[in-house]
Amino acid sequence: MARKTPWQKEWNNLLKKEAKYRKKRVDGPTSLLLQKLDRFIPEKLSGTLAAAFFKAFQVIFEKGTRLIELTYNRKKKQADFMVNNYANEMYGNIKTARSFTKDAKGSRLLNMIISFVEGVVLGLLGLGIPDIPLFMAIVLKGVYEVALSYGYDYHDENEKVFILKVIEVAMTDDEEFIAGDEQLNEAIDIIASDGGEIGGWSISKEDQMRLTSDSLSKEMLYTKFIQGWTILGVFGGIFDPVYVNRITKYALLKYRRRFLATRLKGENIER
Repeated sequence: MARKTPWQKEWNNLLKKEAKYRKKRVDGPTSLLLQKLDRFIPEKLSGTLAAAFFKAFQVIFEKGTRLIELTYNRKKKQADFMVNNYANEMYGNIKTARSFTKDAKGSRLLNMIISFVEGVVLGLLGLGIPDIPLFMAIVLKGVYEVALSYGYDYHDENEKVFILKVIEVAMTDDEEFIAGDEQLNEAIDIIASDGGEIGGWSISKEDQMRLTSDSLSKEMLYTKFIQGWTILGVFGGIFDPVYVNRITKYALLKYRRRFLATRLKGENIER
């Protein structure tokens, strides 16, 4: 039996991490306690939230990305990726193969802390919907940092669609998550076969923004409703880091899969 290469070992580790994440998404729909709020939630709130998320994406993609980049050193992250790549070419061991993922995990805790603070403060003020642009900026900051760690440019329009798809699937549960995850993995296989770069999507960025906004609105309906109440909104705001962590962890898995699938292109590996 042939000895596994460092990349193959990394792939097997990824499959275990994905299975663990998948179990949480199947076992973890919104709590029954929150669902008891159904009769109090205005019928129009879901549409209002979806519109707010869509607007947040529009503003951030058009004007906000440069501001987000002020919160981390983009050039250093690009340089770190090049260093990791060079180290792998020189040594090619398990330590160097894992260096990309190690760097990608770097800022997750900090982003969760930031989202906790802003979620609680705006919750105290009863500002649920105004919290959305800040929340999405923190989410995208985390995903951008993950993308850079694996050498992908989030300024590319096709890359933005990929990011939106990742967020959309991450905010689903049960069978909906399983279906979305399988579809995204199939898309990643196609991307990997093309050398890791995205040639294009059958859906426009604007349409994907709407799908992702709907997914966010559906999952965060209860917490944003609570966050809209002064003082009590704190209990809604404390869910912000939970969602930031969920999305960032899923982005880490999907970018890692894309990176490794490209490296292992043509090899017979378990999917």
